[in-house]
Amino acid sequence: QVQLVESGGGLVQAGGSLRPSCAASGSIFSSNRMGWYRQAPGNERELVATITSGGTTMYADSVKGRFTISRDNAKNTVYLQMNSVKPEDTAVYYCNVLIGLTHYWGQGTQVTVSS
Repeated sequence: QVQLVESGGGLVQAGGSLRPSCAASGSIFSSNRMGWYRQAPGNERELVATITSGGTTMYADSVKGRFTISRDNAKNTVYLQMNSVKPEDTAVYYCNVLIGLTHYWGQGTQVTVSS
């Protein structure tokens, strides 16, 4: 069974930092690509960042240079370090794992950036 549990969202002022985390089932973590997506009200869900099992990362243009995705295989956890946040980063952030052609999702964690 695939389980993803996010935590670490919250309210932060513009220019500040936040680090959501996602704990994954041990059986799926080490060999699969993990990612973070976000969805703001009225918008479609969009890719934020991904990291492969080998540590290769990819970022959306809107967060490059501000966000960093990382993983701790020993803890089965993936992180999203968010720096220099902006009000437009406000959204529900979802953890994602791609297994074959199937996407699995966590329940989401709310990030709100105040101006």
